Amino acid sequence: MSGPAPLETLYDAAAGPEIPLPPALAEIYGPLRMQLPEGLPYVISNYVQSLDGVVTLDSGKTAGGPISGHNPGDRAVMGILRSIADAVIVGAGTLRSVPRHIWTAEYIYPDLAGDFRDLRSALGKPPHPLNVIVTAGGKLDPGSAVLKQTEVPALIVTTANGAQNIGEASAAIEVVAASGGADVTAQQIVSAVAEATNASLFLLEAGPTLLGQFLAERLVDELFLTVAPQIAGRDDPARRPGLVAGHTFAPEDPLWANLISVRRAGDHLFLRYALPSQLAKQSPLARGL
Repeated sequence: MSGPAPLETLYDAAAGPEIPLPPALAEIYGPLRMQLPEGLPYVISNYVQSLDGVVTLDSGKTAGGPISGHNPGDRAVMGILRSIADAVIVGAGTLRSVPRHIWTAEYIYPDLAGDFRDLRSALGKPPHPLNVIVTAGGKLDPGSAVLKQTEVPALIVTTANGAQNIGEASAAIEVVAASGGADVTAQQIVSAVAEATNASLFLLEAGPTLLGQFLAERLVDELFLTVAPQIAGRDDPARRPGLVAGHTFAPEDPLWANLISVRRAGDHLFLRYALPSQLAKQSPLARGL
């Protein structure tokens, strides 16, 4: 895999301390600043979409690679974000679409594995982020790579009924029944992961439905969005969803974002937005953490 060219910074208004990227990663991305509230969970999300807003070419069967054209810059940014995260959250649908995937920086960009390890070490983090799989029904394929391996820590967050259905999906992976109802809320997911691991920086790589739930509960602090220069088209919105599914915001409940930075690699744009989040407005006690 060839290394990515440095991203060109067109605009950057990010605040906060600069994250100590190793030289190779700093050359690719430039300065990465993030203002993390002390003692509070912080949720960042990372997605790629086509010019016409499609995030997957066949829902449930493909991930973002075909959308980005397997762009090296997009993979490098994904690796950097996984490297700084304490936990990476995905849904069961995402797991089904990429059953061989493990949500680490090294997996997405092996050539930069040493630099990713150096970054986590500099931040005082363990070698790999916790991989969190969210499932309401507990129907997971025990053959999925993340459930079979033991090197990368993993956690399944589900409902009480889902926990019963998981059964022997993986005896080595902790299962948390965060809800007694039919579904798991975003708040319950954040609380369960924070309580189980002391994680504070969450990376959300779930599909449009789970992202929509997090946005509806105002639990996303930042959105990193790669815009790929292709037009995908739609003949069935269910098969080619947009960024958010299952919730509507405008005009009754508009959700506006503030542009933090714009970077460019060829015809790909790398956008970063800040979103209004309830996490920053609530104390740990009020959130039950």
